[in-house]
Amino acid sequence: MPLPPSAIPAQPLENQPANAARKSPETLALLAQRRSSKLMQLTTPAPSADELEALITLAARVPDHGKLGPWRFVIIDGDGRIRAGAALEQVIRNDEGVDDARREFVRGWFTRAPACVMVVSSPRPSPKVPEWEQILSAGAVCFNLLLAAHALGYAGSWLTEWPTFDERARAALGLNSEERIAGFVYLGAPSQGATERVRADVSSRISRL
Repeated sequence: MPLPPSAIPAQPLENQPANAARKSPETLALLAQRRSSKLMQLTTPAPSADELEALITLAARVPDHGKLGPWRFVIIDGDGRIRAGAALEQVIRNDEGVDDARREFVRGWFTRAPACVMVVSSPRPSPKVPEWEQILSAGAVCFNLLLAAHALGYAGSWLTEWPTFDERARAALGLNSEERIAGFVYLGAPSQGATERVRADVSSRISRL
């Protein structure tokens, strides 16, 4: 069972001690076993409204050069999944080669999981912070959100998919022309345990200068 939101430690206030450099075997174990779930394996219950707010608060604790907060979150859950899917269906409705089956599938795009958080990369103009650093920060948010969800007892999957790369879809989901979708983080309870997959050989990707 997921932990209650009250089990999530409070964040320190500004200028209070915030030192994460301490031994934590539980954190290391989570990282060693961290595994995304397949989308079709996510089932109810979805994180509650309070849980989602807590998870997003934790997710935002990422490296953020200049303290710009170059990202934002759009929660797509409940009936919002239907509205968001309908918006996407309108985007592709009259595209060449799109049939009724495809339209129906796109209408149900966000009902494939109990809840979704769309993480939006929203770079801020800055003479000191390159846009690339801000985009990386948004990617860190996506992964931090997955980690927080796992630690709370939920499964998740970070995907991009076609709406990320379709200007019309981004606009239909409320993004402006300067924003991009860093990821759709789908969340729910795991219907079955995940199994390990093939991993890249880390040793062959390590070098020293």
